[in-house]
Amino acid sequence: MHLNNIWYVVVALFWVGFFVLEGFDFGVGMLHSFVGRNDTERRIAVNSIGPVWDGNEVWLIVGGAAIFAAFPSWYATMFSTFYLALVVVLVALIVRGVSFEFHRKIEDPRWRSTWRWSLTIGSLLIPLLLGTALGDLLHGLPIDGAHNYTGSFFGLLVPFGLYTGVTLTALSLFLGAAYLTLKTEGDLHRRVARLSGRLGWVAAVVTFGWLTWSHVGLSVGFVPSPIDALALVAVVGAAWLAEAGSEGWAFAAAATAIGSVVGSIFFDLFPRVMVSSTNPAYNLTVSNSASPSYTLKVMTVVAVVFFPVVLAYQGWSLYVFRKRLTGPPAGSGAGGGPSTGGPQASSDPRAPDLATLGSATVAAGAGGEPPVEG
Repeated sequence: MHLNNIWYVVVALFWVGFFVLEGFDFGVGMLHSFVGRNDTERRIAVNSIGPVWDGNEVWLIVGGAAIFAAFPSWYATMFSTFYLALVVVLVALIVRGVSFEFHRKIEDPRWRSTWRWSLTIGSLLIPLLLGTALGDLLHGLPIDGAHNYTGSFFGLLVPFGLYTGVTLTALSLFLGAAYLTLKTEGDLHRRVARLSGRLGWVAAVVTFGWLTWSHVGLSVGFVPSPIDALALVAVVGAAWLAEAGSEGWAFAAAATAIGSVVGSIFFDLFPRVMVSSTNPAYNLTVSNSASPSYTLKVMTVVAVVFFPVVLAYQGWSLYVFRKRLTGPPAGSGAGGGPSTGGPQASSDPRAPDLATLGSATVAAGAGGEPPVEG
């Protein structure tokens, strides 16, 4: 296999990893305003992703950087084509990140509501817009012989692309709900568990529609690929497992489903990287958009050395923060004793978020005593 083909697979893996890991972050961000009936429950939901959300976003940066280095022509055409949409994505990423830190800085209902909805809307826009862009790659856009986009901004809003964005958003919602069932207890857990099953079946219907459209509407072929079959089986299985109360397996199946959908896009796209609706001769491919062989060799060495390190670190982070989060015991004040279910989410507005508790929280997540807040 040529290095340009290998790096196409690597780029696809980066995007799959991004949507699997950041997908549940987006889902929790979208859901926390609705599943939490008070500020404490909403804070528990947000704190469940507090230690990992920023690390998960690295996969998006690495995915873009890999395209820039391995396929500069693809990078130039794609990023110039989606320039305005990517600006909106960037703003949503910034506002979403700021909302984690600013939400509890001021004890004012309007201030907190502003940042709460900023997190919700930002978490919605990112998978919707990025999913639309990935769908556009497969559907095709007006690209000329110089590999320049010749359409308008609204020309990017093709129905298949928009439906791809809706599909990945629905899967992110389901994945976020499945994740929250693993991280919560009590009334919040029961509420999220019921919602998880319902969202699972919605995601299954939407995914089935997307798979049908991608094969029939885009003339990919009537016979589904193994990745397509895996996506459908995984999302249906995840919905069934969520209703049956198998929370861990439901989350794993939901992660497999969203990863398979993203993987299916790259599988069906190969050996193209961007489809020209103007003329098939103008398609960008892994051959005509790749970097020189020497560049790809250097990148391969770097990836072989550092990629396992990144995987090990992220796995360790998720393991450390594996505990469920609970609120303060019933009847206790802001300084009540720590919960036995895991790190405590205090109702005291002066208390720091779990994402910023540092080594004390790490120790609690690893099985030590929860930190005493006050």
